Amino acid sequence: MSSVTIGIGGAAGDGLDKTGDTLAKTASRLGLYVHAYNSYQSIIRGGHIWLRVRLGQEKVASHGDHLNALIALNQDAIERHAGEVDPGGVVLFNADKLRCNVPLAETILAAPLPVGELTKPFGAIQPIMQNTVALGALLFLLDLDFQVTAEVFADTFGHKGKAVVDQNVNLARAGYDYARERFVPLGCQWNFTRKRRPFITGNEAFCLGAVAAGCKFYSAYPMTPASAILHWMAAHGERCGIVVKQCEDELAVANIAIGAGFAGVRAMCGTSGGGFALMTEAIGQAGMIEAPVVIIEVQRGGPSTGIPTKTEQADLNQVFGASQGDFPRVIIAPCDTRDCFHSAVEAFNLAEKYQLPVIIISDLLLSEHPETIEPEDLPAAVPIDRGEFVTEWKPENGKYKRYAFTPSGISPRAIPGTANTLYVAASDEHDEEGILISDVFTNSAVRRKIAEKRMKKLGLALRDVPAPKLEGPLDAEVTLIGWGSTRGVIREAVEQLAAAGIRANQLHFKYILPFHSREANEILRKCKRTICVEVNATGQFARHLRAESGYSVHDHILKYDGEPFEPRQIADQVRAILEGRTRSLDVTSAEAREIAYHYIRSHLNEDVRPGQIEK
Repeated sequence: MSSVTIGIGGAAGDGLDKTGDTLAKTASRLGLYVHAYNSYQSIIRGGHIWLRVRLGQEKVASHGDHLNALIALNQDAIERHAGEVDPGGVVLFNADKLRCNVPLAETILAAPLPVGELTKPFGAIQPIMQNTVALGALLFLLDLDFQVTAEVFADTFGHKGKAVVDQNVNLARAGYDYARERFVPLGCQWNFTRKRRPFITGNEAFCLGAVAAGCKFYSAYPMTPASAILHWMAAHGERCGIVVKQCEDELAVANIAIGAGFAGVRAMCGTSGGGFALMTEAIGQAGMIEAPVVIIEVQRGGPSTGIPTKTEQADLNQVFGASQGDFPRVIIAPCDTRDCFHSAVEAFNLAEKYQLPVIIISDLLLSEHPETIEPEDLPAAVPIDRGEFVTEWKPENGKYKRYAFTPSGISPRAIPGTANTLYVAASDEHDEEGILISDVFTNSAVRRKIAEKRMKKLGLALRDVPAPKLEGPLDAEVTLIGWGSTRGVIREAVEQLAAAGIRANQLHFKYILPFHSREANEILRKCKRTICVEVNATGQFARHLRAESGYSVHDHILKYDGEPFEPRQIADQVRAILEGRTRSLDVTSAEAREIAYHYIRSHLNEDVRPGQIEK
């Protein structure tokens, strides 16, 4: 097997996150590539939490669409997910409490673990420790080095003392030895290079990119799924020379970040869609006073409070329309964790070079899922472009004009306090010196000229961002179009289609504004059939593509249930489109059972599980 996918299912509070993290770090330290995704709920205890960890000898681009192993921490997880395990896989569960009552293929191993018996030599333990026993058994089945896991335990729990570390190691060893005596490994043939690679999330990559780019100020109000940026900055900001402010609301967040950028430091703020809605007026002010600022908008399911812990790509229209009026802004949609680092660097350079707000639009999947990347993907030295600064101004040069009309539209910027550079910066329209033109006879010529000056910068910025490139065979039968976080899953869908004899290629967009309209049109008009893949209900990017380039895609594949795409889901829908089959949106029997289960759990009997509910 070139890659294996492990599912861990249970309830909030069962310790899934630590189990998955330990497994992922073990594999990563052995030199394997890891890609993980945690589907969690907005609760502290209970519910259904579903963690998927994919390991590969080579780079894996998504969390996959199958299971080779399942650790079920409650009966609910068995009934939901045991049927997803591929032939040759395994289902691990606590035999003291659970039963595998789901029909399994003959080649799937049902592996009950006598947790009580295995843990008895170590005295009374908390129920949550069943996951450590299961993890130990899984390590044997996957042919992973137990000693590396012991080292991970030491690093993870060392601050709690030797007793806690030893308990985790001993319980995992008990599970490992039990599996070694009774089960046969799954047949993974790894080549452990033991090359150490960073294992980080997109949000952590944003932070590291900001540090490398020289960010000196970060402000935020906690909002999932952007909160982890604030957590990282709060933990590491002082050491990195970054002032970190948790504000009372997102209005203050945006204004204080813009003020810091205006004052001459590289400043950034972060939020999700609801918080971004409160920032829009301030973003307009940044456009008017031409202040550089970087804003990270991490999308989640909307509208309103929506689904705080689920992913979506439905805020594109919002970031296009942030604030009223016309003014230049740059919108970047990173494609993977590595790209998050480099997008942060690009954003600061573009913001200061062109003196405008730059919005990085991410989503929960990209920002929160951890994956391994190469060490060289996180360089300490990155290109820095701070744009045109005035460090001194001599009176004999005439009065300093902060918004001077220049061929490029970029006016030399002076940091407040620079001698002889006094000017007015306000939210009203103004002339070259910053003097307001709204409180006197409005000079139409000045208004037109200053507006054109600002918009010139967008055309120049287009030269600094690469055009999209077609990936795959030029004579493909179908072209899949995507943006942002869907690049990896679309790439794997293209591979699945190729394996099925369907030639497909991929056109992915990272730079949303400014937009390479001509290049996009030239590529797409040569494509035989185009399908736009988006995690929203209305095809927001396809509409943007049509507005900018005049090109209309042939079909859409849309997902808006809160969960990210899986490669097989895309490939199946592509086949249906090519074959002319109707794609039904009717609720399936499995979904109907899930709806009934949710209703019963919410209203009637908390002991009823999906497997007990008939169609």
